[in-house]
Amino acid sequence: MSKDCPSRLILNHLTSRWGVLVMIVLRNGTKRFSEIRREIEGISERMLAETLKQLQQDGMLQRQSFDTVPPHVEYTLTAYGVQAAEQIHGLVDWLENNLNGILATQNPTHTEN
Repeated sequence: MSKDCPSRLILNHLTSRWGVLVMIVLRNGTKRFSEIRREIEGISERMLAETLKQLQQDGMLQRQSFDTVPPHVEYTLTAYGVQAAEQIHGLVDWLENNLNGILATQNPTHTEN
């Protein structure tokens, strides 16, 4: 809980708006930049590039660049990334399973399906 603990920055990257979604997408295997962008609706190229860079610096994914024209870059989770993605997936899965009930507590007119 210390403000100076490096885990706070890594946690911030993992649980950011886009970090969670990138980790979920890469949980399914190696992807190219364009594939990740297609799967995450609403993310800009700049935000995706920044998120990928942060997660790479944190040791959650590796970037492999191929010397081709046009350039070909792939992203894959590292061993730590796989472990983190599994934890994130558990939370996302729980949320999806309980979403109707949670929404009902926020808005009493919402009914569960």
